[in-house]
Amino acid sequence: MKQIPLFKVYMDKKAIDESSKVLSSGYITQGPVVENFEEKLKSFFNEELIATTNSATSALHLVMHMLKNNGLGPEKIKIDTKKDHILTTPLTCTATNWPILLNNINLRWVDVDKSNCNMDLDDLESKLNENTKAVLLVHWGGYPINLNKLKKIQEDFSNKYGFKFVIIEDCAHAFGSKFNNKLIGTFSNISTFSFQAIKHLTSVDGGCVIFNDQVDYERSKLLRWYGIDRNENRKDFRCEADVSEIGFKFHMNDVNASIGLANFKPVVDNLLPVHVSNGNFYNDKLKNIDGVEVMDYSSQSDIPYWIYTIKVKNREEFMKFMEMKNIATSRVHERNDIHSAVQKYVEKLPNLDILIDEMVCIPVGWWVSKENRDYIVESIKEFYN
Repeated sequence: MKQIPLFKVYMDKKAIDESSKVLSSGYITQGPVVENFEEKLKSFFNEELIATTNSATSALHLVMHMLKNNGLGPEKIKIDTKKDHILTTPLTCTATNWPILLNNINLRWVDVDKSNCNMDLDDLESKLNENTKAVLLVHWGGYPINLNKLKKIQEDFSNKYGFKFVIIEDCAHAFGSKFNNKLIGTFSNISTFSFQAIKHLTSVDGGCVIFNDQVDYERSKLLRWYGIDRNENRKDFRCEADVSEIGFKFHMNDVNASIGLANFKPVVDNLLPVHVSNGNFYNDKLKNIDGVEVMDYSSQSDIPYWIYTIKVKNREEFMKFMEMKNIATSRVHERNDIHSAVQKYVEKLPNLDILIDEMVCIPVGWWVSKENRDYIVESIKEFYN
């Protein structure tokens, strides 16, 4: 059997034609196709305040810059880099957390929930103080964190300290995921999404931010393009008017947008349901195998898992066995807090210490056929019998 990969790039045939049209048009930077892609995203999420970027990392960097400079959200919460901090999870890609540090913002690590790999909201609550200005969370594998509980924590915090910390959702794993039948990204928080190569929806590379404040949204459109207002009336079409706030080159281009648009409908209509089906299949078939512990995914059934995580005994031997069976496995992301670059932020994280030695991810995506997933389950059973 050919190897069953952990990730695979989906590229619709139409994407080749659409990107070729842009490439031959003579206009390939941010233009009308980016606007069309943003309109598609706005329609999907039923949210108007969506700004695309050239990557999800840029999206998070932009959010951190805005938080540090003039503030974010309806209350315009602003970080004081000398004393304030963001509470965040260490179980994620470094792309989640490095934008915090690159903006000279302090962070504190929050432990994980061993039952689903998301942030432990009890540990979060215990670490909140008046210097907590934001919480950055990840929906691991697409499984949503309990946003109702987080909102309650935010309200209690506001009653105690007189302001609401900003909730920032890193939704890189969670395109199409729902919490209580409502799409992730639509809970009035600041949410970033990734359209990188191996994500559910790819534009080759790209990302977006969903804002919860009109002023922030308008500001972001300036900051993603050097601070220049691209819609202003200019005396000379090549020369911008006054730039009041210096920005970045974080904008998406029409080539990437054309690919995202071409992939959009087949991903939403055809691919995401396969991720849901495969994940639910594993939920059922792996739950009674000695040596395997399935994550507690029981409260949500409509999750297009980007990765599917289990806890296993004898993990290193298990991974070698699966490799022999031509089934790719990985932990996917190293815990961020062990890197020497962030040693000054060390925290005791007992749940993560345990989880990191047990967790592993198995293939779950649209490329995993019914025959493949049967084979994966039987291979896991074979190892533990």
